[in-house]
Formats: sequence, structure tokens, C-alpha cells
Amino acid sequence: MSPREQLPQLPAAQPLLIGIDAGGTRTRAYCADAAGRLIGTGDSGPGNALGVRPDALVRHLKQALTAAMPAEVRGRTAAVAAGFAGGGHGRGRENAAACLTRALEALGLEAVAMEVYGDAEVAFASGPGVPSDGLVLIAGTGATAGRISGRREVRLVDGHGWLLGDEGSGFWLGREALRTALRAVDGRGPRGLLVERVLERIAPGWRRADGPPAVDARQLRDVIADWAYSRPPAALAGLCPLVVGAGEEGDPSALALLDRAADELADKLAALDAGHGELLVATGGLIAPGGPLADRLEARVAPMGLRMVAVRDGGVGAVALAGLLTHRLI
Repeated sequence: MSPREQLPQLPAAQPLLIGIDAGGTRTRAYCADAAGRLIGTGDSGPGNALGVRPDALVRHLKQALTAAMPAEVRGRTAAVAAGFAGGGHGRGRENAAACLTRALEALGLEAVAMEVYGDAEVAFASGPGVPSDGLVLIAGTGATAGRISGRREVRLVDGHGWLLGDEGSGFWLGREALRTALRAVDGRGPRGLLVERVLERIAPGWRRADGPPAVDARQLRDVIADWAYSRPPAALAGLCPLVVGAGEEGDPSALALLDRAADELADKLAALDAGHGELLVATGGLIAPGGPLADRLEARVAPMGLRMVAVRDGGVGAVALAGLLTHRLI
């Protein structure tokens, strides 16, 4: 669904529409004309309003916005709606607003209207018809679920980050893959395809083609721990594709992790007291259309009676919300 299908036609004199979807892995910016027709997109680094240093967040916003705005439209006014992971309320929203203001000023972009949202809010707005009430579930690098009322998040489940929560996310799957490998090295679990691939990623060349392993169990334990504790948390999410790939080849440990991840995501919805017939907008790399958990999630959502719609990301919603901001100016 394109931004144009989401928004009513607006007079040509109206400002540009700028939508931003800033997540745990990357920041995406979308530039549309006054009628909601997309004219440019741009990507940059992570955009978590609580987890990214302000200077880095400003830099990522500037890079994404610069790439999204063709040269011929720069200098025009714009309505800006930006959703940030960690930016739904409190200090996160304050950080996001301050960094977004700095980025816009650095680019000389005049915002005639600007609003900061959480990533759950722009994701939900990407549903059909720019919905205002219902449920949203995000499962990508992190994982969170929320209840939306009046296009604002009124209740949130999880989103506690890689250390304390985000069960069912890329972080979680990567961490559980490491734990599976450690258990196998300890002799407490099977050494299947998933374990072999994790060990090869963490300790390349640990197994010789002929003869005994080049690294013994004690060394492997140390190598795995050193790898995990010496890298930023995003490295855990980088192991998620190993789980998905091993699952596609039928590895029992990987399949069990994927099933557990889907269960964790469904539990978040249950905690929101999901009602029969409610709209659920699902997004994030794991559950967007074609995502590795999409079918598993759908099977768990069906008994709840929810109307599930999967969307690629929050970009359409961010642009749609920017369009609604312009209506307040008319």
C-alpha cells in the first residue's frame, strides 16, 4: 500500500510530507509530495532514542533525510512525523524531539508542523486507512506490543531491551542461539546444525577437516563468552539469520527456538487483553510479509479472533501521520 493510497488529495501548495521510522537497526526517511506520493527514501544507522548517543542519532537522521530528499525539493517547508524506537514517551521522546530538531536545523529544513511518535505508533498507522485504534506488534531487532487509542500508545508490553526483555526478537533469537551452543559445548545439549554454524561464526576454523578439533571445549567456552561480552548488543541480533537458516534446513534446535519466539510474541498480545475482531498491525523483519515468523504468528493469532494485517515497516504510517498534521494547518 502506497502513501498515496493512504492519504486524501491535498492542495499542491501544502508542504512536503516527511515520515521517519527510526528503529533499533536503522533509520528510514520518506519524502512525499503534498498528495502523499512518495518521491524519495533514505536509510542510515540505528535510531533508538534511548540507546543511540544524541550526536550519532542526529547524524543518522541527517543522512537518511538527505538521501530521501531530491535536490529539486530541498528548501521547501515540510510537515514531519517521526517514530522512534524508545521514543514513545518520557526521556526517549524528549531525546528524539531534540535530535530531530537539530537534524532539521542542520539541513536548513523548515518544519511547519512536527510530531514525535513511538515506533509502535507509526507502525500501527501503516495499517489500512490510517487506523486510530487497535493493537500493534513489532518483532525485528527488538520486540514490543502495544494498544493504540486515538493514534497514541496507551499501553505497552515488553520492549525492555536485549538484556531485560524483547523476547521473540532478533536479539532474543541470537542470544538463545549462543546459549544453545554453550549448552552443547558443556555436554548439556545436542550439537546439531545450528550449533555448528554458531561455533563457526564465533570461532572460525575451530574444527579441522581432519583430526581433532583445533579448539577444545574449555577454549570454546571462553571464545563464546569473549565474543558475546566484547561486542555491542546488536551483534546478538546478527546471529538471528543462523537460526532462521538452520530452521529452514530442519534443525530441531533452531525449529524449537523459532516456535518459542512465536509463542513469546503471542504472549505479548494476550497480555494486552486482545479482543475478538480487533485490528492487529504486525511489522518488523521477523513478522512482516514473508518474515520467518509470519506463518507461526498467524497460526497463534487466529484463535484470538484478531484481524491481523502485516506491513513492511512504519514508513507509510509516518507519511500518513505527517499528512494529518497538515490538515491542522488548513
